[in-house]
Amino acid sequence: MNTIKVTIKDHLALITLDRGRSNALNREMITELNDMLNNIVSDQNIAGAIITGKENFFSAGLDLIELYNYSEAEAESFWHLFLDFIANITSFRKPLVAAINGHSPAGGCVIALACDYRIMAEGKAIIGLNEVPVGIIVPNSIFHLYSFWIGNAHASRSLLEGKLFTPEEALQVGLVDELVNPESILTAAERRIRKYMGMERNTWEQSKLNIRKDLIAATRANQDEALALMLKQWWAPTTRNILKTIIDNLQKK
Repeated sequence: MNTIKVTIKDHLALITLDRGRSNALNREMITELNDMLNNIVSDQNIAGAIITGKENFFSAGLDLIELYNYSEAEAESFWHLFLDFIANITSFRKPLVAAINGHSPAGGCVIALACDYRIMAEGKAIIGLNEVPVGIIVPNSIFHLYSFWIGNAHASRSLLEGKLFTPEEALQVGLVDELVNPESILTAAERRIRKYMGMERNTWEQSKLNIRKDLIAATRANQDEALALMLKQWWAPTTRNILKTIIDNLQKK
């Protein structure tokens, strides 16, 4: 694997996102993450997983530089892949905890939202869905994931203004469940997930799936119509101009 690192200890998988400085999500990374989650689900010796990032980034979201240069066919294929991945991680039956050790906007936030518990490092990192100001229409499935944790009102307002939360703000609205010192984040994540792993496995997993029944249905629903609207806006000159400006700024850093 080129974009993630995985270690197994005492029936627990630690998945570390490891692509470039900011862990931007591209086709290869999403494919590797998806394959790894499928492997963990089918491995009876692994009872749960933690997802974390590195240094100052959990994940900066989708790799806009790579996506910007896709052809129409490549862009459509990528968005199908990403939405299928979100459906898969949302229905992941085993305990899954996010150790958010740095910035987690957009796609990084979506991965965290699919987890059962989110622990975020104290400090200056930000988290949230900021797609709308970028010119990306957020599909209904991702809105369901957002509102599942913070409620429709908070999710609606935050999504439409592209709000990015500080760790303290995220804790206040329920976007994350716990704040800890950055050095303690993996210890705290392991403590939480082993609490889940200590319960009767089938009971815990089936309860999770029951609780998420509507959410899973929303992420698995046919999204062709929503995707067509997304892609139409993706290729609109206004969105392309916004993306080009963002990319130019990123490449200057």
